[in-house]
Amino acid sequence: MSSAPTRTSKVMTAIRAKVENRSLTSGDRLPSIRSFAATMGVAPSTVVEAYDRLAAEGLIRARRGSGFYVTGTRAPPMMLANAWPPRDSAVDPFWVSRQSLDADPTVMKPGCGWLPAAYMPNDALRRALRSLARAEDPVLSYYGSTRGSPVLRGLLLRRFAEEGIEASPQQLLLTASGTQAIDLICRFLLKPGDTVLVDDPCYFNFRALLRAHQVRLVGVPYTPAGSDLTAFHEVLTTERPRLYITNSALHNPTGATLSPQTAYKILSLAAAHDLTIVEDDIYADFEPEPSPRLAVLDGLDRVIRIGSFSKTLSASIRCGYIAAREDWIEGIADLQVATNFGGPSPVAAELIASVLAGGSYRKHMEELRLRLVRARRQAGTRLQSVGIQPWLMPRGGFHLWCQLPNDQDSADLARAALAENIVLAPGNVFSVSQSASAFMRFNVVQSSDPRLFAVLRRAVRSGRAS
Repeated sequence: MSSAPTRTSKVMTAIRAKVENRSLTSGDRLPSIRSFAATMGVAPSTVVEAYDRLAAEGLIRARRGSGFYVTGTRAPPMMLANAWPPRDSAVDPFWVSRQSLDADPTVMKPGCGWLPAAYMPNDALRRALRSLARAEDPVLSYYGSTRGSPVLRGLLLRRFAEEGIEASPQQLLLTASGTQAIDLICRFLLKPGDTVLVDDPCYFNFRALLRAHQVRLVGVPYTPAGSDLTAFHEVLTTERPRLYITNSALHNPTGATLSPQTAYKILSLAAAHDLTIVEDDIYADFEPEPSPRLAVLDGLDRVIRIGSFSKTLSASIRCGYIAAREDWIEGIADLQVATNFGGPSPVAAELIASVLAGGSYRKHMEELRLRLVRARRQAGTRLQSVGIQPWLMPRGGFHLWCQLPNDQDSADLARAALAENIVLAPGNVFSVSQSASAFMRFNVVQSSDPRLFAVLRRAVRSGRAS
């Protein structure tokens, strides 16, 4: 990636922001090319290219001999990427998501949140696809039922029972993805202006999705044993949040595991303050043995469990689930009909059910857990060799939450790495309080290329020199 497109994009972003926040409106003249080049610290030719591209988009237009003017095209009423205070030069959750999702195969992605294709059970998926080709016509042609595939729901209910959750079929709803599961819950339980509690740090797309619902976010510090209980109690007392969204198992991004003492205290405080908890259990199968679960201890009374299969089976075959009180599932199912006209794709649900029901999935996860033990150790050793220290060594999974030396700014490092075709995940995209600038999340499987450590070593040395 060359530096010129990056500078051009920077100029274009600045102009779009002025139009979106109405500091430039229809008919207004844009700054002259020379003056705006001085303001942005770029060459006049970069501004010319940016203006020409914006004109091609229809946002501005040129008048011969007079300059560039804003057209009558109205700005979108809601730009989520502009809702993040502070903006931090566009290094926000949307930045990380776009760079990771849109990167071509030559780009390294140690900041992404998924495993390489070679780590997934592709042979089992291919067998399931061949079998599905012989399925009854309705599976291939019809909408999904309102609660999703009975076969997959039955498999999930049996897995819940093994954990100690006695749930009825009426307490389980399949969704199009884990993200849609959270979206539906937010639609069901929240209204704009409500307060929602998240961990600090937390999975960055929790922040992005909750912004879309126009709620107020409050963070509570996360420790190696779970939420800081003193801060948790204080936030419940002073802020009265409606909802708390968290990972209990292999917390994203820290990799921490909830302790039994913390779990019991959280549930006690939630009951005392009428707090509903959404427990995202997406990393459960990466644990060598189960850790405490809020949903198990609570019995799906005040806790809603969600999950999906995108981390362990396939991010291409999307399907998630919600397990909750029966009366809530009834209302959420109606919302899914309104927004998705039925449950998830029957094709996706039957594919996942076929793989889960076969013996290959259990073997796949056993082998994957062993591979990840080695990958975590190797990545941790390599990161430490360049001065980057893991916050803790997780019991499972593929994330390492790491601290940079000398309080270096991870956003600056991420920008520098992107210029060398490396996508990183800087700490503050995970932090509501913006207190994690010296941290970074690494995907241990995507962090094996020696070029990454050469870039990190240079960045660390540069930071020490400054």
